[in-house]
Amino acid sequence: MNPLGDDAPYQPSPTDATPPAASPASGEAAHGTAPGDGPGELGVTRASSAEWLQVEEWAAEEQWNPGLGDTVCFHPTDPAGFFLGRIDGRPVSAVSVVNYSDDFAFLGYYLVDPGHRGNGHGMTTWREAVPHAGGRTIGLDAVPAQEETYRRSGFTPAYRTGRYAGRPTEPGAPSPSVTAVTELKEDQLERIAAYDRQCFPASRSAFLERWLTAPGHSAYVFEEAGGIAGYGVIRPARNGHRIGPLFADDAQVAEALFDALTAHLGPDDEVCIDIPETHEAAVSLATSRGLEPGSGTVRMYAGTAPSVRSECVFGVTSLELG
Repeated sequence: MNPLGDDAPYQPSPTDATPPAASPASGEAAHGTAPGDGPGELGVTRASSAEWLQVEEWAAEEQWNPGLGDTVCFHPTDPAGFFLGRIDGRPVSAVSVVNYSDDFAFLGYYLVDPGHRGNGHGMTTWREAVPHAGGRTIGLDAVPAQEETYRRSGFTPAYRTGRYAGRPTEPGAPSPSVTAVTELKEDQLERIAAYDRQCFPASRSAFLERWLTAPGHSAYVFEEAGGIAGYGVIRPARNGHRIGPLFADDAQVAEALFDALTAHLGPDDEVCIDIPETHEAAVSLATSRGLEPGSGTVRMYAGTAPSVRSECVFGVTSLELG
C-alpha cells in the first residue's frame, strides 16, 4: 500500500525545472500577483478557501488521502499563503507557503495538474510563492526521490517520516494510564496550545482551535494533576481516518491516547499516521496496533532547523501544513 501515491507530496513534475533557491532576494514586492501576459499564459494569484478546494481534489487524485474539510482548517492559518497558477482563469498549479510566525513557515501542496506538466508551471508558481516566507525558516516534506532537488534549492534534510496504515488492533490489555485520557474540554484549549508549542516550531493557537473542534474531528487529552502530558486528534479522510498530531510525553501516554482515538472505529475502518522514523517508540506503537509502513517523506528545512521536543512527536499533524 502506498498511501501517498506514486506522485507523493511536494515533488515537482519530473519534467519541470528544479525550483529556485528558497531564500528570497527581495521582500514582498510582486510575489503572488503575477497575471498572465495574454491568452494561454500562466498567471499566479492568491487563492481563496473556496478556490483551494480544487487543489484538495488534486491531492485526493494523487492519493495523498486528504482529510475531509482540511481546507477549512488550513486556509485561515495564513490566507495570503495559498497560491494558484492559472491559464485563462483555470487553475493548473499550486503551492502553499504558510507563515506561522515571524520565524517559521511551511511549504506544501506543490502540485501541477497532470495535463499541464512539463511546461515549467510548477517552477513559475514556486517563484511567486516562496518569497511570501520572507526571511523565515521554511519546512517541507519531500519524497525521497526529490531530496536532491530540494538540496539544490537550499533545503537540508532533518529526518524521514513514514506513513503507517491499516486496521488498528486492540491492545492486549488496557493501558494503566487510560483513566487520565478524556475527550477535549473547552477549558483545556489554552493549556493544549501551550503544550503544542513545545512540539511544533511556532505558536498556532487559532489553528488548533479550528483543528480540535472541526466537524468530524475527535480530540483526546491526557491530563493529570501535573498538567497536560499529551493530546491527539483523529479526523475522517477520503479513505479511512488520519491521526495527527499525536504528541505525548512518553510511550505510555501515547498508547493511551492512540487507543482512545481509535476506540470508536469499526473493525473494517482503516487509519493512518505519519511518524518520524527516528522515533523508535512511535514506530513500535504503530506496529503493535497492527499498522504497516507504506511510503515516506523527508522533512527538510531551508534556514535554521527549529528546536522542538522531538521525543514527544509520535505523529505529525499533517504533511501538507507541518
